[in-house]
Amino acid sequence: MSTPRDYDTDPGRFRAGAGLTARHLTGGMSLYALLAERLSHVPRVLDIGCADGALRAELPQVVGVDAALTLLRDHPAPRLMGEATALPFADGCFGAAVAVNMLYHLPDPLEALRDARRVLASGGVFVAATPSRADSPELAGVWRPSRTTFDAEEAPELVAAVFERVEVERWDAPLMTLPDAAAVRDYLVTRFVPRERAESASRQVSTPITLTKRGAMVWGFRGL
Repeated sequence: MSTPRDYDTDPGRFRAGAGLTARHLTGGMSLYALLAERLSHVPRVLDIGCADGALRAELPQVVGVDAALTLLRDHPAPRLMGEATALPFADGCFGAAVAVNMLYHLPDPLEALRDARRVLASGGVFVAATPSRADSPELAGVWRPSRTTFDAEEAPELVAAVFERVEVERWDAPLMTLPDAAAVRDYLVTRFVPRERAESASRQVSTPITLTKRGAMVWGFRGL
């Protein structure tokens, strides 16, 4: 099933999640910093589902597109409002396109993958990042991720259906430490657990707790 999109109705949930990650990431660099390092040589990068500009903060040549106006208005220009399945750009105008933790919102991610390929120049690269359905196993007693339309287990096959060559980089490591019950509650809320249930679940977890983060970056390369 696709994950709900509440970025206009409840932008605080997304922003709380971003802040939680920034405060409690304990292993390695952030995903956005890693992508910026890998794509620093690309002159024009499209961020699909850019939100308020986390990638742009790391990579100045980013152009943002998002369907959620509430977050998009905080993204520095250039940015456009638009759907991932109908990108408001001409064919072949980007050297790279990025979709971080957003394709699982779509009932059919293949539509967005095809349109991402359309806006890439020959030899361009697409990269999607998404969590695993086995993410954060330390919380299995109180919460498990729902299976989505684009999780790390099936994302490589979906990307391979559109792009000529695919490479997969998986992460599976203790990367986040939540110091107390309040942080556990907030972590669950940002993953769509109702607040009352998250509050109750957080009291059942011994803290501090280090979470094993699991997911993948899937790279799709467009042929010449």
